Amino acid sequence: MKILKLIALILMIALMLSGGVYHFVNPAVYDALMPDFFPKLLANYAAGAVEILLGIGLILPKWRTRAAWGVVILMLIFFPLHIWDLFKEQPALGSKTAAIIRIPMQFLLIGWAYWLTQTPEE
Repeated sequence: MKILKLIALILMIALMLSGGVYHFVNPAVYDALMPDFFPKLLANYAAGAVEILLGIGLILPKWRTRAAWGVVILMLIFFPLHIWDLFKEQPALGSKTAAIIRIPMQFLLIGWAYWLTQTPEE
């Protein structure tokens, strides 16, 4: 189980860091996911910075559990955006099918991050 947890941790770190960096590299990708009343560039950069900080926190044993809780919270914050996108006539990132698939994927990410909060790796 320790090996599985370590692999899950490394993958979550990679996901958070790469996703965070991508917010800065190509913020326009995320624009369509956000409602028009959001300050899109600021929201993109803020989300990217938070994802990078959480990824770094997952690397540091002292901060790992807190960072994993931060990922849970961030994914819960992102969840309504995915629901909103699902009900748009043309979803932001692909088809209706892709928007439908993102909903259980969000639950998977929340559960995965929650699992990382439960048994800290030594």
